[in-house]
Amino acid sequence: MRISFTARNPVELIKSYQAAKAKGLELAGELPEGAEYEPWPKSLTDYLQRELRTEFEFRYSILDRNGFDDAFKEVGGYVPDELGGDPGGATIIKSLLKVDNLGAQRHLADPSGEAGGRAEDLSKRLSRFYKRNLDQRQDDHSALKALSDSEKALNLHLDGVFKPTLDRLAKLGYPGLNNPELKIMSALDPAHVMSQDAKVHYVMGQGEDAVTLPDSNNGLGYKNLIYMVVEILDAQANWQSIKENRPPLHLIFVEEPEAHLHAQLQQVFIRNVLELLKLDDDDGSIFSSQMVITTHSPHILYERGFKPIRYFRRRKSGSEQLTEVLNLSAFYEAQPDDRDFLQKYLKLTHCDLFFSDAAILVEGNVERLLLPIMIEKVAKSLRSSCLCILEVGGAFGHRFQSLIEFLGLTTLIITDIDSVALIVPAGGGGAPVVEDGDADEVEEFDVPNDEVAAVDEADAGAVAPSLTKKKYGKACLPNEAGAATSNQTLIKWLPQKLTIDELQNATDPEKTHEMDDGAKVRVAYQTRRAITWNGAIEELCGRTLEEDFGLENPQWSQVPARKQIGLVLRTVPATPTALAEGLHKRVGSKSFDKTRFALGVMTEEVTSWNVPAYISTGLGWLKEQVAVEADVPIVAELAAAAGVDVEVAGE
Repeated sequence: MRISFTARNPVELIKSYQAAKAKGLELAGELPEGAEYEPWPKSLTDYLQRELRTEFEFRYSILDRNGFDDAFKEVGGYVPDELGGDPGGATIIKSLLKVDNLGAQRHLADPSGEAGGRAEDLSKRLSRFYKRNLDQRQDDHSALKALSDSEKALNLHLDGVFKPTLDRLAKLGYPGLNNPELKIMSALDPAHVMSQDAKVHYVMGQGEDAVTLPDSNNGLGYKNLIYMVVEILDAQANWQSIKENRPPLHLIFVEEPEAHLHAQLQQVFIRNVLELLKLDDDDGSIFSSQMVITTHSPHILYERGFKPIRYFRRRKSGSEQLTEVLNLSAFYEAQPDDRDFLQKYLKLTHCDLFFSDAAILVEGNVERLLLPIMIEKVAKSLRSSCLCILEVGGAFGHRFQSLIEFLGLTTLIITDIDSVALIVPAGGGGAPVVEDGDADEVEEFDVPNDEVAAVDEADAGAVAPSLTKKKYGKACLPNEAGAATSNQTLIKWLPQKLTIDELQNATDPEKTHEMDDGAKVRVAYQTRRAITWNGAIEELCGRTLEEDFGLENPQWSQVPARKQIGLVLRTVPATPTALAEGLHKRVGSKSFDKTRFALGVMTEEVTSWNVPAYISTGLGWLKEQVAVEADVPIVAELAAAAGVDVEVAGE
C-alpha cells in the first residue's frame, strides 16, 4: 500500500489561495498610504501553514508488485489503484499495523512538571505502566490482600488523628441532612497506589550496608535507558492485550535513544533491544514486532552494520533543499567485494561518515593528527562544517569509492604519490628475483590490464583474462625518470594515472569527479613546485607527507633545535635535490618514527611552519564546497567594502 498526503483538489487549492490573497490585498488597500504591510497570505506556503488540513488529505493506494522492479522503482507509467469505499484505507492500515512512538523529548530532568506539564520522571512512568496493565493483575490476591490490610490499618489511624477536629465540626451541623458525622477514610485504589504512594529508589550495596537513593538522584543516562525499556514493554503489552482483530505487526518508533547515554550504554541498548520484542507465545505465528530507530549516533550504527540502515541524504536542487532516502541494504547486496571490508573497517574505527557534511580520507596516522591544525591554518571556515576524517591509506582508499558515491558525500582524498622505480621480472612474467636484504623494499601492486579482450563465446572453455595485473617497484624519488606510483587510489579511483609524469601533469578536472547528485570527490597528492634551499631554486616534491613537509619548510625543519621532529640531516645538503634525497632516506629509514614526527610538529608554534602545498590546495577546494563559516569575520568584509580600516582580533 501507499499512503500519500496530497492536495484534495490542486486546481481549487490554487483558486482558494488566489482568492485569499486578493481579499487580503483589497483589505490592506484601505490602510493609510506608506504603511509597510503585506497581508496574509504572503505566499502559497504562508497560505498552507494555516489551511493545510483543509486543503490536504491522506490518500491510500494498493500497489501491484509487478509494477515495480527489484529496487522497488516504478516500471514504465504504472499508476496504482486508489482505495475507495468501505473499509477505507485508514481502517485497513490500522487492521494491519499498530504503531507506537517513543519521542526524543522525554523530560527526564523535569520531575516538577515545569516543562508544560509533561513531566516524565521514572516513578510516574512506572505508575502509568502499572495502571495500564492492572487488568492483567486482578487475580493477584496476595497484592489485593496487602492493600486491604493496609487500608484497614490506615482507617484506624486516620480516625484517631482526625476525631477531635471532626467532633468540633459536627457541632456546626450540616444543612439539609440530619447532622451527619464526618469520617476520613483511605482509598487505596490499586490503580492509583503506585502514582500516589510509591517512588522508585535505587539500592546500592547489600544487607546492612545498602543505601537507597530516589530516582531523582540518579544520572539521566540510566533513567533514559530504564524509561525506554519500560515504555517499549508497556507498548508491547498493550498490543498483546488486544483480543479481537489484533494487528499482526507492531511497529515501534524510537527517536534518538542515545540521549544522555554514553557510548557503551548506547551499544548495550541497541544490542539487546530486539530481545525485548521477542514474543513468548507467538513463535511461528503471524504476529511480530519491528522497531525503527532514528539516530545520530555512530555507536548505534557500529552495532548494526550496513543492511538495516536507511540513510537520509540532504542535497540541493537549485534553491530547494531535498532529502533522498537511501537503502543501504541495496548497497550491501550490490557491492559484495567492498561491503565486508568497509563494514569491518568502520566497526573498527567509527561511523561518523554517515553524519558528516563532507569526508576527508587521509593516508595515515600522521595526516589524521596534523589535519585539524592544518585546517586551522589554511581553511578556518571548515571548523564549522561537520567533517569526518578517515585514515584509509593509499592501498585501500579506493575501496571507499563505492560507499562514497552511494552516499553522495563530498569528499577530499589526501594521499601520497608513492613513487616507485618499476622492476621488470626476468622473462617478462612472475615476481622479480631480489636479494634477501631487498625483499622488504619491493612493492607489489595492481594496475589495469590493458590486454583484456572479449572472449569469443564460441571458444568453449576459454577463460577471460584478469582485469588487473601485477607490477613491482622499489621506492624512489618522484623526479626519477620513468617512475610510477604504487598508490591504488591514484591508479584505480582518481585521477586513474600510473606514471609520475602523468600525475604531475593531471589537470584539476582529472583530479575531480562530480557525482549525479552534484557532490564532488577531489584527490590531493604531492606536486612539484619551486623549492628554495642554499640560494638555489628547483622544482621538486616529496614522496610522502613527511618528505614534502620537509621541502615545504626547509630552513625550519633543518634547525638543530628541532631534532626531535626527525627531519634534521647529519650533513647540510648543498642543493634542493640533495635535500630531497636526504629527506627521502631519512624518512624511509627504519629508525624514523612517524608518530613522533607528528607529535613534534604539534608541539611547535603553529605560525612557524607552512602547510604542504598539495594539502593547502585540497583544503581550499573543500572549503569552497561545504564551508558555512567565513574565514574573515563579516564585519571586516563589510568594512573593507566600505573602504574603512578596522582592526580585527586574531587577523
